[in-house]
Amino acid sequence: MDSLTEPKLKTRDYVVVASMLFGLFFGAGNLIFPLHLGQLAGANWLPAALGFLVTAVVLPLLSVLAISATHAKGVYDVGLPLGKWFALAFMILIHATIGPLFGTPRTATVAFTTGVAPMLPKAAAQGGLLVFSALFFLAAFLLSYKENKITSAVGKVLNPTFLVLLFVLFFVGYLNRMGSVGAAAVTADYKSAGFLNGFLQGYNTMDALAGLAFGVTVVTAVHGLGLKKDGEVAKFTAKAGVLATAAIGLVYLLLIGLGAMSVNRFAVSAEGGTAFNQIVTYYFGAGGHALLAAMLTLTCLTTAVGLVAAFAQDFHKHFPKVSYRAWLAMMSFASFLTANFGLDTIIQWSTPMLIFLYPLAMVLIGLSVASHLFHRDPVVYGFVVAFTVVPALFDMVASFPAVVSKSAFGLTVTHLRDAYLPFASLGLGWVAPALIGLAIGLTIHFVRQHQTAAASELD
Repeated sequence: MDSLTEPKLKTRDYVVVASMLFGLFFGAGNLIFPLHLGQLAGANWLPAALGFLVTAVVLPLLSVLAISATHAKGVYDVGLPLGKWFALAFMILIHATIGPLFGTPRTATVAFTTGVAPMLPKAAAQGGLLVFSALFFLAAFLLSYKENKITSAVGKVLNPTFLVLLFVLFFVGYLNRMGSVGAAAVTADYKSAGFLNGFLQGYNTMDALAGLAFGVTVVTAVHGLGLKKDGEVAKFTAKAGVLATAAIGLVYLLLIGLGAMSVNRFAVSAEGGTAFNQIVTYYFGAGGHALLAAMLTLTCLTTAVGLVAAFAQDFHKHFPKVSYRAWLAMMSFASFLTANFGLDTIIQWSTPMLIFLYPLAMVLIGLSVASHLFHRDPVVYGFVVAFTVVPALFDMVASFPAVVSKSAFGLTVTHLRDAYLPFASLGLGWVAPALIGLAIGLTIHFVRQHQTAAASELD
């Protein structure tokens, strides 16, 4: 009888939720990192793009599928096979990293530094950031104030407006190319290791982590459409996730190509914000700054709405004495405070946390998607995570700013890592230990399963 009450959803519903997912995922980092990657890779853009798509598209898609496959309602449920305390700690770490410590403040600082600051006198930059970030997070707070309105605000208004502006840039950029992609210079790192460098650049988007956190927002949105059964919600979420990430992948390829062509006119920039500024100014002149500011503010705001809402929803669920709106206010205010430390400081200290959390997120996403093969056995989860966490910690220490990484402790940890972990110099020292943990966990699981089956036959 329950199936009779499930509404018949239309293609438009999938498109709206996919648009919301696109908007939640696609922030300023997603705009500037692929452009910069294109500049660095030049004529070798394709292998770099493929590596980038693995961590910036496939992994976020898998994080959505992990939520769907396990019928999870958020990042907490993904870590639950390892116990409530681990799940809670993992949830807090993810939300703190993509939330008030790094990810959410970055949405405001990138929009201001790249889009607004070039139009202000240098003396007004700090005060401008203060005012801009206050207005920015006030808008994020108001847009996410009512949970059932997030789909409409992001999926029907903000994201479509941003996409129209972005495709105006693509249309003009590819109609009047700056030069041949094949003739673009290639930087040293991308002459022989384009795929690997593109893979590591994809970490910066934070989308694999965000995908886990957005699970609760997406499930809430799907429930708002009338679907209640876990199986139907999972199917709908998976289909919308495929549609959203396919669109993101297409946008990434167009941005990487645009960045690669730009080195025929400009020197490789220090970061993607400068590259974007140069490209927009080249095509649209002085008015390009206004277009750039509008695009960055829109795309950053959609992501900020998703991040503050996901934080408030998850924390209200697990700490219900504090209301959703109170958590929302605290998250918005904390993000405002952190934003005023500036973009460079945020990026400098966020990288080590991403280096630590990404391996854990990747193995948990993989285990969740494949969990039906080993009945979500905590033993398998336990060995994989235990063998992943130590090398991830080593990588984190090695990637801290010099005050930590170049200290006696930091140098000792880095030496141990490089001496004993395969692929450590490539930033993938966790891979071999994780595979060993997986082999041990699966062996124990299937041996136990065989013993249980044998014992039941004897009975």
